[in-house]
Amino acid sequence: MIKYRDMISFDRVSKVYADESVALDNVSFTIEPGEFVSIVGPSGAGKTTLLKLFLAEERPTEGSVLFDNVDVHTLDRKQINDFRRNVGMIFQDFRLLPDKTVYENIAFTMEVAGRTDEDIDTDVPYVLNLVDLASKAWNFPKELSGGEKQRVAIARALVNEPDVIIADEPTGNLDPVNTYDIVQILKKIHDLGTTVILTTHNKGIIDSLGKRVIALERGAVVRDDKSGKYYV
Repeated sequence: MIKYRDMISFDRVSKVYADESVALDNVSFTIEPGEFVSIVGPSGAGKTTLLKLFLAEERPTEGSVLFDNVDVHTLDRKQINDFRRNVGMIFQDFRLLPDKTVYENIAFTMEVAGRTDEDIDTDVPYVLNLVDLASKAWNFPKELSGGEKQRVAIARALVNEPDVIIADEPTGNLDPVNTYDIVQILKKIHDLGTTVILTTHNKGIIDSLGKRVIALERGAVVRDDKSGKYYV
């Protein structure tokens, strides 16, 4: 297995789709290990394409996407699977398995990664405590609120100790109170030393974080501030 130290680099990356639409245009930036970076921009700015390129779900038309100086698009299938185990994904729509309990949803992720029963018995309760859901371990997703479902999704993303957490519009379906709670959990995860990449349209979140902001517009980086606000 390739071992990464999780520095992320986009080196002059462009992506042009078959219909000749330009999703990304000569994008370059580096995310250091342990950073908290928010990626913002209007719909169609290129945020989703950027994440897909990082996860090797799409290939760049030009340029390189590097994870600890390894071009992710040169990896074979097994190496890509190993690489993706270093990345925890949190989605807007939760993507929980409806026929499994909270505990089982998280344990299943560990089983797929080949973790032992002993690891599962130890780590699932730990991440449930981290997201304040220990009391809901045996509930099914249909019995949870939207905020609780997202906290399960965060626990699931975190349980295999990834180097990087990507939160793709994680509060898009949540009310302000739950949005605040989710952001506090992401900050807690960052404080533990994990690199966090957040994409969001939520101005209030960005303005309150005071973390690095990379702004995209029409596929290009128009702003990269170490301590930014939401504007492009």
